[in-house]
Amino acid sequence: MYAEERQQQIERQLAEAGRVAVIELARTFAVSSETVRRDLDQLEARGVARRVHGGAVSAARISRSEESVAQRTGRNSDAKERIARAAMALIPSNFVGAISIDSGTTTSRLAQHLVNWNPEKSTGSLTVITHSISIASIVSENPHIAVQIIGGRLRGLTGAAVGATTLDQLSGIRPDISFLGANGVHADFGFSTPDPDEAAVKSALTRGSRRAIALVDASKLGTETLMSFASLTDVDTIITDRSPDAELTLALERADVETVIA
Repeated sequence: MYAEERQQQIERQLAEAGRVAVIELARTFAVSSETVRRDLDQLEARGVARRVHGGAVSAARISRSEESVAQRTGRNSDAKERIARAAMALIPSNFVGAISIDSGTTTSRLAQHLVNWNPEKSTGSLTVITHSISIASIVSENPHIAVQIIGGRLRGLTGAAVGATTLDQLSGIRPDISFLGANGVHADFGFSTPDPDEAAVKSALTRGSRRAIALVDASKLGTETLMSFASLTDVDTIITDRSPDAELTLALERADVETVIA
């Protein structure tokens, strides 16, 4: 097999799995590890891969590039819908208390379902705390929900408040459940997002709640972005649409994270 053919196959594996290992590639192609490393070097030079210890990851999964909420809204729509429905099961009609909802496209799906939430008793109430303008607007349509919006500097890309004021307000609240979004979930790096200000808010939401639940579609699994905002052990439950690979599954089990497949 020519080097170009080998590299095309490696590129396909990166697109599908997000990462490759030198040892496994050498065995698959019956070549030396050094040959595989040269292939990975060329893929990295072309901007396709990023070399890491023992192999490489897709360059798209380790960059700081970030799309706006509008750009991401329609992507993996069916998966996000299933995840949102599974999350709603954790907020039954007899739920009384407060939840926080992080900014993001999957969490926005949860907010849309909350528009139809009804308390079991007339005295029941639900408080939603959020730093996302769009999510606050969505849930405010439900008269049974009290909305507490967290202020701060508005980040246009996500339509969410960030910065010192936001963190100060979050430090004084402790919701029963925090529903979180993430750009990446990795066995070693934990939960991550490209922007440091967003990471700080996500970290505050995670650690400030009694129960932290991450809503992430399968495209985020095995991915690393720039800023880690929580280790796996900081999160209680992850709701996704497909089983993680063996490495991440084992890491989640060791961290005692409940994995729900929607």
